[in-house]
Amino acid sequence: MTLIQPVSETDLPAVAEIYAHYVTESVATFDETPLDIEAWRLKAAAIAEAGLPFLVAKEEDVKEEDVKEKDGRVLGFAYCGRYRPKPAYRHTVEDTIYLSPGATGRGLGRLLLGELIARAGETGARQMIAVIADGGDVASLKLHAAFGFAEAGRLKSVGFKHGRWIDTILYQLELP
Repeated sequence: MTLIQPVSETDLPAVAEIYAHYVTESVATFDETPLDIEAWRLKAAAIAEAGLPFLVAKEEDVKEEDVKEKDGRVLGFAYCGRYRPKPAYRHTVEDTIYLSPGATGRGLGRLLLGELIARAGETGARQMIAVIADGGDVASLKLHAAFGFAEAGRLKSVGFKHGRWIDTILYQLELP
């Protein structure tokens, strides 16, 4: 059974580990150094203070009626942050979503993104932006398109990582 729930302090080491994989092994993020646990604590606190969702997907090995303390293995995470810091952007959020490398292809991205969109809409946000690195893997593009995101533009060669220039593709969704 997979549960989607708000991130907790005890989830942050797994979140950091999942993200570190993408920092060191891919161009999905333009970070070049993994974030430590304190950086994740600060990020989670800032997201919570802004009233935005930060979710984790957890795998549970117990029957649903036995789940009291929802504490399983973190398979992925998703959160919203402010798209830009200037006040006029306050109704626009940017989504972030990462899955543990061994947890891809199981529909977890759909679960996380669907719940993230629903919760972001409840915050009063009107638009969600996805900034997707064009590193050759189309999974994130397909996931966002499945939820109605439309391509809004491309920024060419804006990132340089692992010895190559990378474009970003902007996707946009009007929230309900």
